[in-house]
Amino acid sequence: MTFDELGLSPNTLKAVAESGYTEPTPIQAGAIPKVLQREDVLGIAQTGTGKTASFTLPMIDILSQGKAKARMPRSLIIEPTRELAAQVAENFEKYGKYHRLNMALLIGGVSFGDQDKALMRGVDVLIATPGRLLDQYDRGKILMSGVQLLVIDEADRMLDMGFIPDIERIFKMTPFTRQTLFFSATMPTEIKRIVDTFLHNPARVEVARPAETAKTVSQYLLSLKSNDPKTKRAKLRQILTQDGLKNAILFCNRKRDVDIVAKSLTQNGINAAPIHGDLNQSVRTETLERFKSGDVTVLVASDVAARGLDIPDVSHVVNFDVPFHAEDYVHRIGRTGRAGRKGTSITIATPVDAKALAAVTEMLGKPIPAYQQDVAEQKPVTTEPSKPKTTRREPKKSRPVKAAKQPEPVSRPATPVTTKTNTSGAGFAGNVPDFFLKD
Repeated sequence: MTFDELGLSPNTLKAVAESGYTEPTPIQAGAIPKVLQREDVLGIAQTGTGKTASFTLPMIDILSQGKAKARMPRSLIIEPTRELAAQVAENFEKYGKYHRLNMALLIGGVSFGDQDKALMRGVDVLIATPGRLLDQYDRGKILMSGVQLLVIDEADRMLDMGFIPDIERIFKMTPFTRQTLFFSATMPTEIKRIVDTFLHNPARVEVARPAETAKTVSQYLLSLKSNDPKTKRAKLRQILTQDGLKNAILFCNRKRDVDIVAKSLTQNGINAAPIHGDLNQSVRTETLERFKSGDVTVLVASDVAARGLDIPDVSHVVNFDVPFHAEDYVHRIGRTGRAGRKGTSITIATPVDAKALAAVTEMLGKPIPAYQQDVAEQKPVTTEPSKPKTTRREPKKSRPVKAAKQPEPVSRPATPVTTKTNTSGAGFAGNVPDFFLKD
């Protein structure tokens, strides 16, 4: 099947062709015709399947007829994170360049004034996170009576983040006659309840089992016998300096560890940068651009910050921690092996991860293959110098010989590390105490 067979307009097809795509992915082939027929759609697909284009492409054609009024968006897309909202906006800019559509992005970290001006001009497509949308609605800046098409994306992540009450409120604020497109990687009970309550006889498009990982990703497990953080970081450096690693997204379970690991890698000569929800929006955007351009090799991320990132050419995903929730394993490794490319995921597990690892293995239905034994058995790479040897010629003394003062264990890079990273003042980014890093 080709995009020409899906019923899209010539202008949209032209933009798709210029982006280098010739064949739709399964979720696109299943969802686009249903959306164009103005049906409600329930899309169940794992991350990295081309899901975003499955709703942006038909929306562009639907909205090409008509004109937006001030403060009355014609369509509304709800995303769980700022980064994912920005990615969707990029999709509309790329595929809608031959259409005259106005778009606005409502996310935190951006001034209300600029957003107010965009809303007053009238928008065909409004892309928002739940909190900022409701803030603007409560301020009287948005009227929902003109919403013809509502998209709820990454619904299961909305559930994890506690956004379900906000989502229900948004549904009730929009007209009953709206068309609804609802996407989720998994279908827990609460998500099913939302679908049954607010969607009207939706067409179900499912392209993969919720626990299915992409076949283009080679998965490996590096098991350590110790919970020692220094040993764990040493093994991590071995992984990140191997041949064939072009770039990597590295996941930590805690935001604090994101900052600590990123700074530790930087001080050991690996070009890394952190990204998580406590960082200022401008810092997060700049970090993503640096990673996309190759200026940053390793993006150290939390699950929430990385969910929905559309970075097609990532060679490796490394789980510094086994995720607390087994489903997050699928979302994490879905950052690599995209668009038919080969990818590699490596998970580091310590004894404390036993329960979480068992849950991942049970979900996959098979064990994760062991990582290279030569790496697993090597002594940890460390910047600590060996202790000075004592020669036999040294004369005996009645009192102990004072040991030579050990040099600093961490070798500093030639260029001073910039510490002015976290402009929000939250978290440890750019302000991690050195005693965490002496490994």
